[in-house]
Amino acid sequence: MAHIIVVGNEKGGSGKSTTSMHVTTALARMGHRVGGLDLDVRQRSFGRYLENRAAFLAREGISLPMPVMGHLGEGPDPLTPALEQLERDCDFILLDCPGSHTRLSQMAHAVADTLITPMNDSFVDFDLLARMSPDGAVLGPSIYAEMVWAARQMRAQAGAGAIDWLVLRNRLGTQQMHNKRKVGGALTDLSRRIGFRVAPGFSERVVFRELFPRGLTLLDLKDVGTEVTSMSHIAARQELRDLVAELKLPGVTVSF
Repeated sequence: MAHIIVVGNEKGGSGKSTTSMHVTTALARMGHRVGGLDLDVRQRSFGRYLENRAAFLAREGISLPMPVMGHLGEGPDPLTPALEQLERDCDFILLDCPGSHTRLSQMAHAVADTLITPMNDSFVDFDLLARMSPDGAVLGPSIYAEMVWAARQMRAQAGAGAIDWLVLRNRLGTQQMHNKRKVGGALTDLSRRIGFRVAPGFSERVVFRELFPRGLTLLDLKDVGTEVTSMSHIAARQELRDLVAELKLPGVTVSF
C-alpha cells in the first residue's frame, strides 16, 4: 500500500501548499511514484500548482518528473475512492488539507502514516497546538492537537500503524531571537507531552511565489535552463533537502 503523507494545520497561511509542492516534486524527482490530492476544495493552491506544472510542461514540450493528480470522488465519502485510485500506481500519496476544520480534513488525518504540520514561528500559530497561561506555561493541547489525538485513536481502533507527526517551523527569522527561543522551548515541552517531532521548515522566499505559475520548484531550474546561483536559492534547496531527510520516509534516500 502507498505511504500516505498528510499536510495539515487548521490555520491558513502556514505554508501547507508550499510544503506539499516541494515534497511531492522532490519525491518524484528521486524516482518515486507520487500522487497528490488537494482537499482544499475552495482555494486549491496545491491543485493549481499541479495543473500549472502539467500546462507548463505541455507548452514547452519538455519532460520533468510529475506527481499524479488525484480527484475527489462522489458521495458521502469522496476521499476513499480517490485514494484507492491513486494507490494502484503510487508509492506515496500526499494530501494537502484546508486551513480550517472540515470533515475531509478529519478523514485525511485518520489515514495519515506521516503528518506534517507547518506553522509560522509565532505563538499565534502555536495556539492551535496548545493552550498557554499568561506567563507562557503550556497548559495542555488545543483544538488541532486534540483532532490529531482523535485521529490516532481511530487508527488504533482500526489496527492501523501509528502516525509519525512532524511539526515544521516555517519562516524562522534571524530577528526577534528571544521570541524564537520561547516558541522553540514551548514546542519542545509540548512535543514530549503529545508525541511529535520538531524540524525547521522553509524561510520566506520570493522565489517560491515566482515559480508557482509554472508549477516549478528550485529542483527543476537547471532542467529548464536556469542555473541556481544565488545564496537564497542554494539555502532554499538545503532547507528542502533537510526536510525530506527529516521525514524519514520508508525507502527514501535523499539524492538531490
